[in-house]
Amino acid sequence: MPTYAYACKDCSHAFEIQQSFSDNSLSVCPECSGNLRKKFNSVGVVFKGSGFYRTDSRDTKSTSTVPAASKSESPASAPAAAPAPAAAAPAAS
Repeated sequence: MPTYAYACKDCSHAFEIQQSFSDNSLSVCPECSGNLRKKFNSVGVVFKGSGFYRTDSRDTKSTSTVPAASKSESPASAPAAAPAPAAAAPAAS
C-alpha cells in the first residue's frame, strides 16, 4: 500500500498515512478539524534492463569517432592504419 503525506492548511500539522489506491483522499485534519491538502513527493523510479539509455538503441555506425574532414578524403590519400602491437606475455615468477 502506498504512503501519502498530508498537511493541514489551518494548523500546519503534517503526517503520513498508508492508504489503498481505491481509498478517498483525507480532507479533515485529525488535530484541528481543518482542511487538509495532499503533499506530493518525488517518485523514486528505477529503470532496469536494456533500452533505457541513449546509447542502447543506436547502432555502431552512427557513433563513429572519425572526424568529418577525414571522411571526405579518398582511401588512397589517407595514411594506412598501423597494426595493433601484440600483447606481451606476462613474466613468469
